[in-house]
Amino acid sequence: MALHRIPHTILMEILLKLDLQTLCSVACVSKSLHDAVVDAISLPSALHLPINFQLQDFSPDFQTLKIGILGRCRGMSSLTVNCLRLHDSSLVDFFGPHLLELNLFCCSLLSYQFLAVTGKLCPNLRVLVLELVAQDSPEVFNTNLAEMLTRCLFLDSISLKIRGAGDAEANYFRGIEAFLPKTMKSLKLKPLLHQEGICIINKLRDSGNSLITTYSGNFESPKLSSGLMLQCLSLALDVISNELIITVAESLPFLVELHLEDTPNQEQLVHHDLTNRGLQSLSTCHKLISLSLIRGRHNHQLSFKKLNDMGMFLLSEGCRALESVRFCGFSKVSDAGFASIFHSCNRLKKFEIRNSTHFSDLALEGFHAIGCSITELRLLSCNLITCESVKQLAYSTSLEVLDLRGCKSISDSCIDSISTLCNLSSLNLTSTDITDNGLSVLGQGSLPIVRLSLRSCKRVTEEGIYRLFYGGGTISKTLSALDLGHISGITDRAIQITASAGVRITELCIRSCVHVTDSSVEALGMKKKLQGEGKLLRRLDLFNCIGLSIGAWRSFRGPQFGGLQWLGIGNTRLCSNGNVDMVELCLKRPWLTLCLEGCEVGCHDGWQFHRS
Repeated sequence: MALHRIPHTILMEILLKLDLQTLCSVACVSKSLHDAVVDAISLPSALHLPINFQLQDFSPDFQTLKIGILGRCRGMSSLTVNCLRLHDSSLVDFFGPHLLELNLFCCSLLSYQFLAVTGKLCPNLRVLVLELVAQDSPEVFNTNLAEMLTRCLFLDSISLKIRGAGDAEANYFRGIEAFLPKTMKSLKLKPLLHQEGICIINKLRDSGNSLITTYSGNFESPKLSSGLMLQCLSLALDVISNELIITVAESLPFLVELHLEDTPNQEQLVHHDLTNRGLQSLSTCHKLISLSLIRGRHNHQLSFKKLNDMGMFLLSEGCRALESVRFCGFSKVSDAGFASIFHSCNRLKKFEIRNSTHFSDLALEGFHAIGCSITELRLLSCNLITCESVKQLAYSTSLEVLDLRGCKSISDSCIDSISTLCNLSSLNLTSTDITDNGLSVLGQGSLPIVRLSLRSCKRVTEEGIYRLFYGGGTISKTLSALDLGHISGITDRAIQITASAGVRITELCIRSCVHVTDSSVEALGMKKKLQGEGKLLRRLDLFNCIGLSIGAWRSFRGPQFGGLQWLGIGNTRLCSNGNVDMVELCLKRPWLTLCLEGCEVGCHDGWQFHRS
């Protein structure tokens, strides 16, 4: 039945029975349904909205957010919104002293002046998360940030990310230490210059020392200042050095979480780099439960050249309470150094190591005895890891996430061991040597896998996809996110199998599958009809699917892809200049994000979208 033939009162009654998440998906189907949803949630008898409002998975437009939702949400204490399409004026009417938590993501259109307005209207904020785009000069940002912080005196947690700011321009937070609230327990900044980071930490320490020395000895305990209260510190820097790490260890005695990441342009001199001495200083942080030290890359991978097993031994002895560890750039650390973490940290639940040239099967020897509490194990691009390591994990009842991407020696022979991990929900086999036979074993198993990545598994074909879904196991009923990108053996038949058998799949990546044609898009659009029951696709990545023609737009015109919230079409004929179909789709489905830039699913890394 055509939508216009349904009486308005009946349509409103149907829509009012749906929750907010479902309504937002319905609004993506067409402009008519979008307008109907706006009318429905504007009614006084509409949704019983919670005090904590969250709208992060997709980006609402101005009309829906301001008139339809926030217009009825006065007095809410928490707000989480994807601001991809929103300007300053879209949000400020909702602000007020009642707001205690504000999380705004992908703020590509918000100005720096928005910071000052936030401070003026929301003086009682406890939690603030902002992702902004580099635009005006850092001085303009500094001025507005300082004004906000002088008004928001009760902030417990601050997370500020400036996207698009290069290392040379990473002085956005210069002088922020003078305005940090004394109530702060968590601080996350990106990007930040190394020297500015040291200044901030020193300021926190000095304010703590000042409080202690001026305490008069009254019977009431003094209120701890931020230097003593800070429990979580996360910084994205130009370089991580001994000086920075030692300053952290000496200044923040109650630190529980420390996350540091750098992306230097060149190898660092010893006195400007992190060495065993710096790592040893962290051994005094006995309350530390989460540690992340990541050396990223620009054009090629760099590492901490002067950090070896001795530093790891000292760290593991002093920080036995660690529950989560993430390392990248530890090129001189061997199996013995990494194994010391497993043996000393009995509460360890999450372990991640990237790009290690020395991490081998020996590091995991006896893992079945010492790693019984591990829930997440990520071994990324560790080329010495073989199937023997996976066999050490067999029958673990706690492992939920296993990430082996880039471990090129992982092959079909370890799938039997993986199949014994009864609680495994996420499996990443990107760039491994898995074949159709391995997928056949997975397809026969009973693992509760929700997310599976087979990206760049060159030996996987459409036959393997058939065995995966029709092997008689549970994966066809549990899988919700599947990555088949960069596989030349993926054809239209493989996608048709996925569309008909992947009952719960809501996220699919087939980027750079060059043999995929318009037939695949048509099959995915008919997914709900083919299955009878099942989930609608919400995110679809078609980047660099060069076999698609402009005619593939036909599948997006009607009610097909009714729940789609994100569509990646970069480097395909679908995003050709002057494409009328693309403009029309944007008008009909204002909540659908079209990415033309090749971002990973969801645009969390790029925030690009098409605006008509």
